[in-house]
Amino acid sequence: MTKLKFTILSFLTILLIASCSSDSNTLDDNSYLSTLPAAESEDRETIWDAFNREATREPVKVNRYIWQAALDVLDFMPIETIDPFSGVIVKGFGVPPGGKIQYRATIYVIDPALEARSLRVSMQTKSGPVNAATMREIENAILSRARQMRKADGLS
Repeated sequence: MTKLKFTILSFLTILLIASCSSDSNTLDDNSYLSTLPAAESEDRETIWDAFNREATREPVKVNRYIWQAALDVLDFMPIETIDPFSGVIVKGFGVPPGGKIQYRATIYVIDPALEARSLRVSMQTKSGPVNAATMREIENAILSRARQMRKADGLS
């Protein structure tokens, strides 16, 4: 009985392998892609496309004056993370000259224009967020310093 089962299993295996072999009716790669639905073609976008190096070759443009001014104005804070490609500067806790409270800041330069809309500042103390007036003063100080730097370069 086991010999019969082995023979049948062998026959089915050979038949399966033979049915998988190619013949003259094969399609080339381009015609195969045209027969696929859109969800299976190579032109579709997936979450993994975000990690494609060719898709990320275009750099984010940040204003160099705002970038440098943010580093200058908040130089009393240590740099934790800095990423010029995304425009993010994360500064650690530091005490400003003549102050007693430690501050921490995250600066986001989002546009190449030298305008207030190009800058986002978020600050906090060890006890919580800083009030809006203080953050506005820091933003104004950064923008003023950036304008000074641009004027020093001979640009108006």
